[in-house]
Amino acid sequence: MAKLSYTRDELMASHDYAKPHEEAGYKLHGGFLADGTYVSPRVLHRWPAVKAWQGALTANGWPLIDATVQLLKRSNYPNIPQEKFLLAHGIGQSLWNSLTITGVIEARGRALCDLQAPDFQAIIEDDISQTCTGHLHKGLLYAHGADEGGDPAEPEYGAHDQMWYAARDLCFGKDRYPLPEIPENIGRPDTGRLMPQLPAGFEQLILLLMNVLMIEVRAESFFAFCCEIMRDPDAFPDRRADARHAAEMVERIRTDEAIHVGYLQTAISEMRSFTFKSVDGGTVKGKDLIDPIWEGMVHWHSVTQADFSREQTREAIRAGLAKAPDGGRLFAEFDALEEARKAA
Repeated sequence: MAKLSYTRDELMASHDYAKPHEEAGYKLHGGFLADGTYVSPRVLHRWPAVKAWQGALTANGWPLIDATVQLLKRSNYPNIPQEKFLLAHGIGQSLWNSLTITGVIEARGRALCDLQAPDFQAIIEDDISQTCTGHLHKGLLYAHGADEGGDPAEPEYGAHDQMWYAARDLCFGKDRYPLPEIPENIGRPDTGRLMPQLPAGFEQLILLLMNVLMIEVRAESFFAFCCEIMRDPDAFPDRRADARHAAEMVERIRTDEAIHVGYLQTAISEMRSFTFKSVDGGTVKGKDLIDPIWEGMVHWHSVTQADFSREQTREAIRAGLAKAPDGGRLFAEFDALEEARKAA
């Protein structure tokens, strides 16, 4: 039978690397095996654990929730033709800003290292000792935070924040543009109690897990966009080798993020199968508790936030193009490329 119980040390263990991970002047987490394969940090046992928990859940008749880009109702903005148009006209700040903001947001993820996650066994009737949910407070959240913003125990190694900066610097050169304004939050805002059946602290953590999972799903769409534009032969013509290498950097981040999608998808899927103890002394089925909240979370990220982000980005690009002598014409051509993609 697959191993289903793990210690914190096991979940934090990394592979023995043959070569360290250093790029564009950054000393980074993870490393390379003898055959040159990049391997994420802290996945020696984390990946086998997640796959084992998923297998146990599905064997009991509970499917994994969808956590793919199929959940997204909007495509990346700007699209590839629009981004190529901007780059061809020497307007790279939009992409520079996106890469920089992504790095800053990733750095904030380090807060998961400091999160004192409660033991869900206190509010779940089922035995969760051999589940992903039962290991959230045993290193899973800490490992996630360390992947995003760096392990506080190993401050000499950069994480996803610096990996994004390295990719940006490879494409544009260091300090090409000034730092952009950073959004305060990219998660769904607090809308008050949504699960009053549960103690507030547990509700907040469940909502956090859902928020972060949808942010990871949105990130997958951005990964694909970055890799495509960085590998396009018409983009960054003066820095083709560096841009291709930047795409490799994004692929490594993508590799790292897969485990985050994996464990979050597993935990939320497991919660649908549990019976929760309610604060009034009764019980509530996990499916009845989780499903409507998850549906709302998906809609906010895939539609509400996507539309808001598009308008903000479009206005910033319009303002940037307005500074050019023929800015009005350029912006009209830029807009037309979105309409052409929709009609195709």
